[in-house]
Amino acid sequence: MYTFSGKLKTVSLVLMIIGALSIGYGFFTAPKTTEDVEQAMAHDDGHHGEEASHADTAHSEEHGEAEAQSHLEHLLHQGQNRPWTAFFIAAFFFLMISVCVLVFYAIQWAAQAGWSIVLFRVMEGITAYILPGSILLFLFLLASGLHMNHIYVWMAEGTFDPSSENYDAIVAGKSWWLNVPGWIIRSFIYLFVYNIFRYLLRKNSLALDTSGDVKIYKKNFNLSVVFIVLFGILELFMSFDWLMSLDPHWYSQLYSFYVFASVLVSGITTIALVTIYLKNKGVLPFVNNSHIHDLAKYMFGFSIFWTYFFFDQFMLQWYANIPEEAAYFWPRLIGSYQLPFISMLVMNFVFPILILMDSDFKRVPWFVVAAGLVILTGHYIDVFQLISPATVGDSWSIGIPELGSLAFFMGLFIYVVFTAISKAPLHAKGNPFMKESEIYHY
Repeated sequence: MYTFSGKLKTVSLVLMIIGALSIGYGFFTAPKTTEDVEQAMAHDDGHHGEEASHADTAHSEEHGEAEAQSHLEHLLHQGQNRPWTAFFIAAFFFLMISVCVLVFYAIQWAAQAGWSIVLFRVMEGITAYILPGSILLFLFLLASGLHMNHIYVWMAEGTFDPSSENYDAIVAGKSWWLNVPGWIIRSFIYLFVYNIFRYLLRKNSLALDTSGDVKIYKKNFNLSVVFIVLFGILELFMSFDWLMSLDPHWYSQLYSFYVFASVLVSGITTIALVTIYLKNKGVLPFVNNSHIHDLAKYMFGFSIFWTYFFFDQFMLQWYANIPEEAAYFWPRLIGSYQLPFISMLVMNFVFPILILMDSDFKRVPWFVVAAGLVILTGHYIDVFQLISPATVGDSWSIGIPELGSLAFFMGLFIYVVFTAISKAPLHAKGNPFMKESEIYHY
């Protein structure tokens, strides 16, 4: 049995407290009126503030007072969106890590894989975060549906009304799918499916420990197959509802696969990091360098998988140069998001290629940990640049709200995962392929 160390528990609690205070600070300091926006622009660092003021003045002169006011309101919404965006990025990232670990876990059951069974309790512990992560994300989605923020522009008043000045014909054409009641109901279904399958798979796995009944093993096999199929369908719609609808004019048929690749490699990397930590604590005696090597192979393989979809989506749309499609990449490749966009490409593709290509390096735990930290950072930035351009535009920055949200969810994730791992023996008994996993070596 693993005991959740007091030191790690303290770290997780401190992260949560600091994170919660920082999130509160982000909401407290967000602009409340257009006057706050004007003051912020005026007091922005000298030269930039002067430029903004001149630009605003020129804008006012050219387009009139009404349009200048509209511009200020747009900036106000972006400023108010900032703490919500920071919360959403962290909430989505850590939840999807847990969900994708559940997918990977289900694949092991469905494939009747032998090598990974000694890692099952690690995977089950990580998936324990699905429940609290789902609650927090659903609260965010509910707040968005109740118009407590301006994250989803298609929810703005008058978007579907032809008589309104906010009418958007393109978005209105998607109103049969993009409407708040349907969006909330679908979100609930996605989260419910993830939680119910996690509950059933975990319950059967623990029951297999004591009974060794092969019927329970077959039950988990069947549940895993059903879950993989369901997840494959739901993930297509979930990516559209939660992420792609942030840019409702834009669409990509590869987007869901791209998002899946990003969060899946993050999930597998998390399995590797937690496994190495527990092995160093001496509580995973049957895990050897061959298991670590296989996890690192998946980290490498799915990094290439992610790059494949990144390149396909980018090259097709950029080369075709269709305005409503290429517009998505413009702020990311050319505009103010160029630095995070290029950085995450280097961390998610170039770095894994350079350090995980060699087979021997995949057997060295500290090397896998170093690679894993870079990969997780790169994919967190990937989620950041998926969401932020549509919600805060050029007003983005990395400050207290962003770091606070990351700290809060990281602390909560550590606390929930390691608490769950300490609740059950780390050696899953009763699985007919356990012996194969214990002696796995090549």
